[in-house]
Amino acid sequence: MTRVAAIDCGTNSIRLLVADADPATGELVDLDRRMTIVRLGQGVDRTGRLAPDALERTFAACREYATIVKDHGAERLRFVATSASRDAENRDDFVRGVLDILGVEPEVISGDQEAEFSFTGATKELTGRDDLAKPYLVVDIGGGSTEFVVGEDHVRAARSVDIGCVRMTERHLVHDGVVSDPPTPEQVAAIRADIEAALDLAEESVPLREARTLVGLAGSVTTIAAIALDLPEYDSEAIHHSRVSYDRVREITERLLSATHAERAAIPSMHPGRVDVIGAGALVLLSVMERIGADEVVVSEHDILDGIAWSVA
Repeated sequence: MTRVAAIDCGTNSIRLLVADADPATGELVDLDRRMTIVRLGQGVDRTGRLAPDALERTFAACREYATIVKDHGAERLRFVATSASRDAENRDDFVRGVLDILGVEPEVISGDQEAEFSFTGATKELTGRDDLAKPYLVVDIGGGSTEFVVGEDHVRAARSVDIGCVRMTERHLVHDGVVSDPPTPEQVAAIRADIEAALDLAEESVPLREARTLVGLAGSVTTIAAIALDLPEYDSEAIHHSRVSYDRVREITERLLSATHAERAAIPSMHPGRVDVIGAGALVLLSVMERIGADEVVVSEHDILDGIAWSVA
């Protein structure tokens, strides 16, 4: 076993995994897995820069994670940064801050690399299951971008497109700093149009419709699963590898897009940091299912974070 630590810093959240990995058996044993909503990508789509407040929220989480990594005695640490960090003009400020706190330089990876890690993390433990037909389509709905990866045992094709839940919310639902509550039909239609255009782009290089099993990753998808399961609180074990039908995803998406902030916040399994962006995230998932004709989505709690851990194991 090798004790490793992985940090995934996305547009909406920063996550840590400390685990013991055994490459010989494919086993990854969690020691600590946690997530903090920091909204690093706040305003990036509009300004092209990481906001000072967003950087400080992220650095505060990094300081907490540095203590956890040290306490567990992880032998190796890899820090991967995704969409917001790729897009920002002042990403050097972010890199210097992380290096000072954690002693490693964040790797601002490409969308294709992000897709590779997501696919590995989501599918490594599905090997040998005869109830899930291949090829898989892994869809990782992040804050700034969504990754599409098709493959069997390895990645065959991948594409990252800019339709994350934070980006869509800020682009279409925020006016004068206030999120529409609830969105108007015209705003929802505008998000839909962006999503459909992005799916057209993805299909130029990824055969989405060849997929036999849709695997959904990240907070928007897992939150929809938690709602579908009617959980009294967020429960990763119950959510992991649950299956949500197309009809249920459509029903939940319509509910979220017609709800007020207070109504969404009152959902027991809803993380406070997702209340404003969950509607856009749900619409991405629904649109993908409609595009490929998926009857259901298999929900995975294991994703890019697990792929990063395996990359250093």
